Parts: sequence; structure tokens; C-alpha cells
Amino acid sequence: MTDIIAPAPAALPDFTRGAVNLASPRLGTAVVACSDDSFGAAERMLADGPAVFKPGVYDDFGKWMDGWESRRRRDAGHDWAVLRLGVPGTVSGFDLDTSHFTGNYPPAVSIEGADCSGEPGEADWRPVLAPFRLGPSAHHFAEAAASGPWLWLRVHQHPDGGLARLRVYGRVVPDLSGEGAIELSALKRGGRPIAWNDAHYGDLWAVLSEGRGRDMGDGWETRRRREPGHDWLILALAAPGTVERIELDTAHYKGNFPHEVSLQAALVGAELPAEVLVTQAQFWPQLLAPQRMAADSLHGFDAGRLAALGPVDQVKVNLHPDGGLSRIRIFGRPDAAI
Repeated sequence: MTDIIAPAPAALPDFTRGAVNLASPRLGTAVVACSDDSFGAAERMLADGPAVFKPGVYDDFGKWMDGWESRRRRDAGHDWAVLRLGVPGTVSGFDLDTSHFTGNYPPAVSIEGADCSGEPGEADWRPVLAPFRLGPSAHHFAEAAASGPWLWLRVHQHPDGGLARLRVYGRVVPDLSGEGAIELSALKRGGRPIAWNDAHYGDLWAVLSEGRGRDMGDGWETRRRREPGHDWLILALAAPGTVERIELDTAHYKGNFPHEVSLQAALVGAELPAEVLVTQAQFWPQLLAPQRMAADSLHGFDAGRLAALGPVDQVKVNLHPDGGLSRIRIFGRPDAAI
């Protein structure tokens, strides 16, 4: 049996709205150096899932903990870890999660950032978060003092201890490079989910990730719908563009794939409050008429099956009536004039 601590969406602060976790390994973020991780490997704090606790589990160094944990310092220094973000991004805030660290959490954490393409020197680092007090086994949300953009982060524990998870909330700097149609929906280019009615199972952010899903937990899946209607997800594209191709992947969804999927789209042009956006999206024009889905299959739709809507920057994906999608890929040509 393992215990999981996770904040409810309603408990998340405003700076998390419309943001992605720039520290996610899905984006290619990795720990490249740390002062010490004797008790728990530093890369554990980047794991996408919530931290778990395994009673009675020990390794060669001591109690197994799901996060980065350094040894007890016996000098005047402090511990640190350097992260290279998978893609450059602007940072709005952090979740410094000490879940299950009850007597071994750091009293404070501070963070610095750098935006150089090569490995940072000491002069490249800039303050992003002043020392922020932490407590036992809790999510600690802290707003960033400097947004960047950053490509590197250096996390300082004062003086030592354990951090179960680090979430870096922000926005990817859009990458519109490439010839012809590019994947405008990709997380790595700046696409992101911005509103949805249900994401009971799986990992919603996986739906815009690279590659095919590893298993049924590596995608967006809704609960079984027991009432009229359908489930939906609204995506912001990396930039306005004309959609030329769509891929919908039901990898590993064999008894829980949607019966049909349809897409709507619009050129919104502004960042609207979620409740306004959700209301307006009901009336967006149809980009792709309802299409039958099959189990564990990749479905492709080219321009001949898509409505000619011109440039759009937001897309609503409708599951009829419910189910799971492993990946959603929307390819198009960015519109430089918008």
C-alpha cells in the first residue's frame, strides 16, 4: 500500500492557471548536477506523478523516499541542484512539495535562473525566488520574482533535506521553426491544455507529449459518463496557424476509447477567463466532423477532411460521449501576420 498526497485543482493559486510544468521530464528537463543526493536521487523530484510513500521500504543508504534527499550536513554550507529545462520558458511560480518528508524537509528553498545557451557561470545566475520557508509534508506555492525566460534553474536547500517534487509553472517560449506544417499543439513548441470538463484518469499533459503512449495511464481519459452530453478539452496552440493535418491516437485504449471525436476551432486572439472561454467555445465552428474511433489505433485526418477555417489559435476536442485519447497532434502552418 502506498499513500499519495496531491492538491485539488481548486487549491492551486492563480499563477498556475494556463501554465505548464516546465520541470517535467516530458519536456526534456533533467537534473545535470547536484551537491549531494545520498538518500534520494535528485531526478526523482521531477517525476510527473504525485510523490508516494512506501512503508517499510529501505535501500542501502536508508529509508527509501520519493524525492531528492541529501545527507545531513555537518558544515556551514547548503545543498543545491542544477536543472536544464527541456525548452526555454517564462516562469510564474513554483510548487515546492515536501510530501512525506516530515522530519527531513529543508527549512527553506531558494531558486536562481540563467538564460545562456551554454552551461552557466556564476555570473549568469539571477534570483528567481528568495529563500522561502517550508514545512513538513505539504505543497508550498511560491510566486516567482523574475519571469525570465530561463533555460537553467539552480535550486538551493537551506541547509539540507528532502524535496519530494518540484513543479515549475510557466509558459514555453514558442518554437515555430521548421519547414512546412509543424506540430502547433506540441507541449515542446508552446501548445498547452487550458480548460477541460473531466480528466479523472491518466495524465492530461501527456496528450500533447512526444511519442506514442507507454500505457493507458499515459494519456487523457475521462470517467464513464452516466448522463447526457460529452466530454471536452480546449487546447491553446503555440501560435495562430492554418490546420493541415490532425492525428488522434487511442494507443492502449481498448475498451475505453471514444465512440467518436470531433474538433472545433477559433481565432480567439486574447487570453480570456476560463468561464468566458468555455462558454464561447460551445459556438466555435467545426474543424473536424465527428469521426469514428477504433481501439488502440492511430487515426489521421488530412486537409481534405478538415473545414477551411483559416488561422486558428485554440481548438476544442470533443469526446462523444467519453473515453480516452493517448495523443492529440495538430499540424499547421503558423501565420506570421497574426
